[in-house]
Amino acid sequence: MRIPVSRPWLIVICLSICAIIASAQAQRVVQPAPNRTNVEGEGPFDRLIIRGATVVDGTGAPPVGPVDIVIEKNRIVEVRSVGFPKMPIREDRRPKNGVKEIDATGMFVLPGLVDCHGHIGGLAQGTPAEYVYKLWMGHGVTTVRDPGSMNGVDWTLSERDRSAKNQIVAPRLFVYVVPGSGWDKGAITTPEAAREYVRWAKQKGADGFKIIGDGPLYDPDVMAALLDESRRNGMGSTTHLAQTGVARMNILKAARLGLDSMEHWYGLPESLFDERTVQDYPLDYNYNDESHRFGQAGRLWKQAAAPGSKKWNEVMDELIRLGFTIDPTFTIYEASRDLMRSMRAEWHDRYTLPSLWKFYTPSREAHGSYWFNWTTQDEIEWKNNYRLWMAFINEYKNRGGRVTTGSDSGFIYKLYGFDYIRELELLQESGFHPLEVIKSATLNGAELLAKPSGKKPEFGTVRPGMLADLIIVPESPVANLKMLYGTGAIKLNDATNQVERVGGVRFTIKDGIVYDARKLLADVERMVMEARNKPQAGN
Repeated sequence: MRIPVSRPWLIVICLSICAIIASAQAQRVVQPAPNRTNVEGEGPFDRLIIRGATVVDGTGAPPVGPVDIVIEKNRIVEVRSVGFPKMPIREDRRPKNGVKEIDATGMFVLPGLVDCHGHIGGLAQGTPAEYVYKLWMGHGVTTVRDPGSMNGVDWTLSERDRSAKNQIVAPRLFVYVVPGSGWDKGAITTPEAAREYVRWAKQKGADGFKIIGDGPLYDPDVMAALLDESRRNGMGSTTHLAQTGVARMNILKAARLGLDSMEHWYGLPESLFDERTVQDYPLDYNYNDESHRFGQAGRLWKQAAAPGSKKWNEVMDELIRLGFTIDPTFTIYEASRDLMRSMRAEWHDRYTLPSLWKFYTPSREAHGSYWFNWTTQDEIEWKNNYRLWMAFINEYKNRGGRVTTGSDSGFIYKLYGFDYIRELELLQESGFHPLEVIKSATLNGAELLAKPSGKKPEFGTVRPGMLADLIIVPESPVANLKMLYGTGAIKLNDATNQVERVGGVRFTIKDGIVYDARKLLADVERMVMEARNKPQAGN
């Protein structure tokens, strides 16, 4: 709109309207979680004893049981063997005087799961924090790194602190902010501004940074300053290197500057280029066209150096020497290789909010809703893309590189909690043993989040002295990772010749507080039903 200079009063009015709109938008954030009620979770207890369980401790060690686990307040104080499988429990070996006891005979205890890429809902998705948290906790996810903190720095810090005090039903949260977000000094365009922002974010209480987008942040001197100042202040760093920036800054270059970890795989195949410097984009490619963006992303790994080649080995070895962590988030792109599977996942009917389902539907505007022109060939390309990507991740793990687990749910038909468990299955598909999968989902994530502080992790393993973040599962997730789904797994009961649903997390324990995981998921189901029954505007 052009405003005549002879009418300055109109300029003032327009500026005022813009200010009001900006203020309203700034206040439009995801609904925070309500305060925890007195019927949501029990404890912590002076002395809680979990009896007769088989433990998968998160270190990669095989299951051991039966054991009794003693928890005092919010710490594990003892893990004691009390016998042998299929033999009577040695009562003389059992710890005594439990204020609260859980009979976990025949069940499995794991560390709480760590999602290193979890967004706490979104306005476009219509997903309030309570909905997201209970889906996570109902699947045993007790720790989440929110990369980007897109609901606002102050909002996310507030939720983190409320969770730390157990005022809400939520995983413990790690707040990673996008450089430049939350302050009033504009974009980060210089090394000096990068350092100043890091100090500002540290003072606010942020745990680390997520570098995303393009522009000056991808300039080597700016990124180097940001990462150096982050290390000096004991803060972590991760990235989603957008395709608009990887021609200047790939993952290997960023890791050399001090980047701790990466999400997805953007910038990793580009580090493996040996016959090109940019992706072989079609000449009519437009990054803002989501079908172009995701369609061509599925054709990228085949353009990188081949598995086992000199370039492949050099890049992998250097990243491992640098102590670099990869959080692949296989699950978030799975619809690209099999759209029907992701669309018709059985949990959508009971647990996906109508607003979230609407967000998933084909759209030229909504991020990740690129199904308006998706072909068989696109899915084939993505299947081949996964084979190479998975080969790199599995070999990276085998050579000693740290691989963690993340979901990035809330996009592309991926539901919080459920599709975190799907990520575990995809790691197994990559070649991980289930014990390696569980280690990636527990200890590896805990180590990544603790690394910037220089301290040892306080969760992620079932060991004395660790925080009491645990999950109790009726069936073995080592034998079948599907046992962790909130919907359980289908199994034939040979005694009755009937098909049954078995598994699902029974209890999630966070900070010594015991939550009924099934009740948490029932709360989510109620939210979904209420949303479906709510009269729509205009009716």
